[in-house]
Amino acid sequence: MSTLAAKTDERVEAVYFSRDSIVVNLMDGRTISAPLAWYPKLLKASSEHKAHWELCGGGYGIHWPDIDEDLSTEGLLRGAPAPNPPKKKSVKKTAKSKTGTSRKRPRSTSKVKTS
Repeated sequence: MSTLAAKTDERVEAVYFSRDSIVVNLMDGRTISAPLAWYPKLLKASSEHKAHWELCGGGYGIHWPDIDEDLSTEGLLRGAPAPNPPKKKSVKKTAKSKTGTSRKRPRSTSKVKTS
């Protein structure tokens, strides 16, 4: 008895959206669906922007030029949400007095010798 392996083709055939999901049809007949909440740029995009997509990566990726978003079929099949954007580092400011000078003590430049 032999087992036939199904031939897979993970290239994108079609992309469409439901109210809260992205749906991608693959060339091999499979359909991938993922929550739009996983992809904030797509969630916030207008219907026109979402409809303006292009194939990229030899057909294994989807690019939305209007919102600068890219997804791959590999990531969709893996169930990978968009990465969180890096958090901005806060800049710590020195408190200033009413005169506008820093409250920090100036460092002494003289050295004290001990005998």
